[in-house]
Amino acid sequence: MRIVGLMSGTSYDAVDAAAAELALEDGGEVLRLIPLGMVSAPYPADLRDALAAALPPAPTTLADVCRLDTRIGQAFARLAVRADRELCDGRADAIASHGQTVYHWAADGRVHGTLQIGAPAWIAEATGRPVVSGFRTADVAAGGQGAPLVSLVDLMLLRGRAGVPAALNIGGIANVTALPVTGAPVAFDTGPGNALLDAAVRDLTGGRLAYDEDGALAAAGRVHEPLLGRLLAEPYYRLPAPKTTGKELFHHGHLRGALAGVDPLAPQDLVATLTRLTARTIADALRPLAVTEVIASGGGTRNPVLMSMLRQELPPDATLTTSDGLGLPSAAKEAYAFAVLGFLTLHGLAGNAPACTGARGPRVLGSLTPGRHPLRLPRHPSRPPSALVVGAR
Repeated sequence: MRIVGLMSGTSYDAVDAAAAELALEDGGEVLRLIPLGMVSAPYPADLRDALAAALPPAPTTLADVCRLDTRIGQAFARLAVRADRELCDGRADAIASHGQTVYHWAADGRVHGTLQIGAPAWIAEATGRPVVSGFRTADVAAGGQGAPLVSLVDLMLLRGRAGVPAALNIGGIANVTALPVTGAPVAFDTGPGNALLDAAVRDLTGGRLAYDEDGALAAAGRVHEPLLGRLLAEPYYRLPAPKTTGKELFHHGHLRGALAGVDPLAPQDLVATLTRLTARTIADALRPLAVTEVIASGGGTRNPVLMSMLRQELPPDATLTTSDGLGLPSAAKEAYAFAVLGFLTLHGLAGNAPACTGARGPRVLGSLTPGRHPLRLPRHPSRPPSALVVGAR
């Protein structure tokens, strides 16, 4: 089965599409993923600006939400058509769309609701293919955090590796999944990945730059230890797992609050401090798990200064690599993960890892929007796969 996974993360700068050929093997115990490639397209500037203006803590209206839901759905649809044509020779079987997260309602240690927009009907109409979307809500309704949903895919990839392996994704928010030698797996959001960094760079450059390309600003600065201490005092970091967060907490107002009363900093020093914050909070989250291997993915892996700081912060016996070594390009790993989750949903299989999200049990995730043809679902296997193998047969 060929599935196109669509993803736009909390950085909301672009839509990524990764196509995969997926098949169950060894009596359904193994799911084999053959990567077919990735394409990406930035949001149109006016759509990105409208989205940024509507995100918390900014006020918004239902009219704004309706327009964004439609326009984001159309942007996803355009990229899905392109991915089907360029990566699948026009033979994709289905589309799996994460959508764009605009609000994750977390309070009192629980997630009460979550909202991803990008109406799937536009994707189904444009491609003619069935679309699986709205993955997070079923986990939340079952008492889970609704994140990190990629933890199930991470666990399938990590099983069988020596020591205590961990998967790390550094997007707008950073999340980890770890597989201890004994006991239940663990997954949670560690805190800001690129969220505060990107917000600071956009503000410091008047919008000329969207992020710290190649870590150039951070490399030219020095960490301001008093500000770092203020930022590390955020209570979220000390909450027990499972836990999840988002830009509802780690937005520009969070940074402004920490800067109140601090002497003006050079832009490079501020960016260096925020880069160290991301590295420190990731390493602090992983240290109690005694991880021996960290496999990173996401946009943050393209920042050499962040990766260098993370190596400094991790215990010396913990190796740091990227998911490219497993055959999954680090920039596309989450899009591939949602292609896997779409495959599981179409086969009637659970897509969450309750030990990681806190849900009451396994749940089949998402809603299904039929395409232009009669809907034919594949035969349901008797049990879910336990391992994910990447590469050609």
